[in-house]
Amino acid sequence: MATLFVYRMLIVFCLSLCLCCHHIHCSVTYDRKALLINGQRRILFSGSIHYPRSTPDMWEDLIQKAKDGGLDVIETYVFWNVHEPSPGNYNFEGRYDLVRFIKTIQKAGLYAHLRIGPYVCAEWNFGGFPVWLKYVPGISFRTDNEPFKRAMQGFTEKIVNLMKSENLFESQGGPIILSQIENEYGAQSKLLGAAGHNYMTWAAKMAVEMGTGVPWVMCKEEDAPDPVINSCNGFYCDAFTPNQPYKPTIWTEAWSGWFTEFGGPIHQRPVQDLAFAAARFIQKGGSFINYYMYHGGTNFGRSAGGPFITTSYDYDAPIDEYGKKLGSKTEGFAGLIRQPKYGHLKELHRAIKMCERALVSADPIVTSLGGFQQAHVYSSESGDCAAFLSNYDTKSAARVLFNNMHYNLPPWSISVLPDCRNVVFNTAKVGVQTSQMEMLPANAEMFSWESYFEDISSLDDSSTFTTQGLLEQINVTRDASDYLWYITSVDIGSSESFLHGGELPTLIVQSTGHALHIFINGQLSGSAFGTREARRFMYTGKVNLRAGRNKIALLSVAVGLPIREDDDSVNHFDFIAKLIMIFVIMKNVGGHYETWNTGILGPVALHGLDQGKWDLSWQKWTYQVGLRGEAMNLVSPNGISSVEWMQSSLAVQRQQPLMWHKAYFNAPEGDEPLALDMEGMGKGQIWINGQSVGRYWTAYAKGDCNGCNYVGGYRPTKCQLGCGQPTQRWYHVPRSWLKPTQNFLVVFEELGGNPSRISLVKRSVTSVCAEVAEYHPTIKNWHIESYGKPEEFHSPKVHLRCSPGHAISSIKFASFGTPLGTCGSYQQGPCHSPTSYDILEKKCVGKQRCAVTISNSNFGVDPCPNVLKRLSVEAICSPTTSTTMQPNWRG
Repeated sequence: MATLFVYRMLIVFCLSLCLCCHHIHCSVTYDRKALLINGQRRILFSGSIHYPRSTPDMWEDLIQKAKDGGLDVIETYVFWNVHEPSPGNYNFEGRYDLVRFIKTIQKAGLYAHLRIGPYVCAEWNFGGFPVWLKYVPGISFRTDNEPFKRAMQGFTEKIVNLMKSENLFESQGGPIILSQIENEYGAQSKLLGAAGHNYMTWAAKMAVEMGTGVPWVMCKEEDAPDPVINSCNGFYCDAFTPNQPYKPTIWTEAWSGWFTEFGGPIHQRPVQDLAFAAARFIQKGGSFINYYMYHGGTNFGRSAGGPFITTSYDYDAPIDEYGKKLGSKTEGFAGLIRQPKYGHLKELHRAIKMCERALVSADPIVTSLGGFQQAHVYSSESGDCAAFLSNYDTKSAARVLFNNMHYNLPPWSISVLPDCRNVVFNTAKVGVQTSQMEMLPANAEMFSWESYFEDISSLDDSSTFTTQGLLEQINVTRDASDYLWYITSVDIGSSESFLHGGELPTLIVQSTGHALHIFINGQLSGSAFGTREARRFMYTGKVNLRAGRNKIALLSVAVGLPIREDDDSVNHFDFIAKLIMIFVIMKNVGGHYETWNTGILGPVALHGLDQGKWDLSWQKWTYQVGLRGEAMNLVSPNGISSVEWMQSSLAVQRQQPLMWHKAYFNAPEGDEPLALDMEGMGKGQIWINGQSVGRYWTAYAKGDCNGCNYVGGYRPTKCQLGCGQPTQRWYHVPRSWLKPTQNFLVVFEELGGNPSRISLVKRSVTSVCAEVAEYHPTIKNWHIESYGKPEEFHSPKVHLRCSPGHAISSIKFASFGTPLGTCGSYQQGPCHSPTSYDILEKKCVGKQRCAVTISNSNFGVDPCPNVLKRLSVEAICSPTTSTTMQPNWRG
């Protein structure tokens, strides 16, 4: 009886403990295998979604799509500069409503990883620091400096206390299971020596003492002190190990692609390689992967840093830049899901989750299966068994023998076997559809175009000042505007030789970045631009001066403030590249990037005068911050009456620089994501209904766009698109910014352009492709426990699905056999079933989605016995109505 009583009491205690953890949410802990949430080890997949890079009406849909894609966690940086735009004045409204974002994550049933930093890099303006921080007396960024540490601790405490007040840490019942302090500091810490080490250890201690009840992380920080977990960022992290044997192996940034810079190509990372990198990390004991980015979003306003980072921060992420307003029935499509990246990773996550119990219970036994092939086997005491079969060969497939069975492994791939027998996933075998996105006319007329010239001949004396010499731009503007005027004058004698048939003088301007427009007596004389790799540049050009006084006006334009870029694009496999990276870090990170200069620091000189060189650098210069149009608030509907606008047709004929253009348009019907097509314009900024879309620049992409192969180590230069085309042509317009009618569009054009060519477009799925082979790995074949006995094999299927409101209108290509090519360029191969088109048309045309089984019985006679066949399909999606769409989709 006593024993039974004790047993019952033990059960009651355990149930009470479970209920306590359920309602209070016991603190998150960790051991060497994984994070423990409520005492349970977890393999966790996470994705970065940055709240300021989307709109609040998009958040719920984005987060739900992340959950549907198999994610457990949403990761975000916290952006200091948007939350504290001036000292002590905080903003948590609109896109900056961090609490609402975290609660939206919680509502979806996901966890959150809050990367407070507060330095974030993230290709964000000034790395996320507010510009006012630069002017705190005695400050030196990210080192053992009291003014900086005071400010950093103040903001960190502000965020932590805000989260605590809303009960958002897991220890309080909230979704936050991890927090990060500092960001990618390791290289700078080493360069700074003792000061760097002291600052890093101070930051870790400060964070831990805040008592959040969840672990803290430092990424790319090899000597992160206990109990802070050090973690890895990169394209590959399988070689990473934590700095203590009792810490879990965490990958805070698995780069899904790469950012884009104006003048550069678009970077893509094949999903086969990203899945390979993720599976390789898990097979070697990793337990937490965060995709950076999962939804990249948009650098609205002037938030893009770099400099030269585009307004688009798409990042080739599984969920693309665009989004739908809350309440739209997206079903994972309509310009949001990037296929096959989203779907292939979703299948990887399902496969890994099947292995979770074995993965968190044991260490792998590694066996060689060949020169480049290995097996990693996890076996638990309870009988769970999971295996990863890898082929690191970049050229050849391999046939390996494992557990007395043969397996075919494509090059640069890993197969996942949740029961150590049946392959349910291979990283190189993509079975999900590929969606072809296009920008289609939205049929939204831009009407009432009018223009206003930014007259530089009549500056507002109340907004100017004059001083001797050239001033650094940010010290003058405090980043209140991208634009700073440097204005001086020169007197030219009537006897100068160039006035009497001689060669015009040459103006030379040395700039520290980022763009420069030269005006001589009110006329544009020339422009020059830096690049992200070479921010400093020199303008050299002939200038048409006249006898008497000449006004030289230099408009210096910033394209985002520095972020401390340490060239993370370097491939970790390349030793030479590693040396280059170290050099770049020493050169660019140096001590403190807040000391980098922007603007015209000279020399500015005239050459070719009778007197020879005339150095203008130390003359009197008049400065004006920003543009007259900015000061008059022309971007707001309330500001347009303050100036006289002219018919835009006259402005287009003159093609003048420094032109403001305005128009009105009605919101198009439907809920497809929208964008502005700016191909006919040069460089400038865009506003809609007073909200800043961002910077635009029709800079043409230079690079190597000669194909892409998923095998081998990835680097951003490997898979590039868009060479010879504008780096960014389309600019995301959130539908939540629009009214049904009379939407107010304002464009400021620096160089000249034709605003009548601006149009509104919608992002739509126009065709879908799929290619699946016989015996493609499928989860339905898992856990067949009839070892040595006949067993049923579940044939794979091709799945096709158009966007909601669209249906498959025709089959552009279909071939069961050995088709050639890729999506958009399929061709029949030597083996082809003549019934292919008939079968696909019968099962798919008129339906939003369909599924067709890959089997000889489905296509009649085997077109080529003893040959591995596959079905390749391309289907056209067209608008339809729900009443005409056929509901049945299974085949």
